[in-house]
Amino acid sequence: MPRVPRGSRDETDRVLELQQEVDQLKEAVASHAVVDQAIGVVVALGRMTPDEGWAVLREVSQHTNVKLRNVAEMILVWGRGGTLPHEIRAELEDLLDRHGPTRLPGAPPPD
Repeated sequence: MPRVPRGSRDETDRVLELQQEVDQLKEAVASHAVVDQAIGVVVALGRMTPDEGWAVLREVSQHTNVKLRNVAEMILVWGRGGTLPHEIRAELEDLLDRHGPTRLPGAPPPD
């Protein structure tokens, strides 16, 4: 932890509070970045909008009872060539099927 400047007790307490707040904000920014990247993976996989990707990611988290950030981290590891736990993969596939388009964009309409 950084050195706290000498001063009144109130100033010292305030500096410590601000340092704690900065640490919390740094963690929130990092978490947000992980979730945004995972939304990008879902968007690419499902050929959907970012809002739909967010909905899919959120539903995977809710249906598997795994924190959203943890689901996002698993999807990013999987996207880099890792594995995805069966429960998460099954739920993701199901939701992509339900939310995604029934055919590729630009494909001719079915006969």
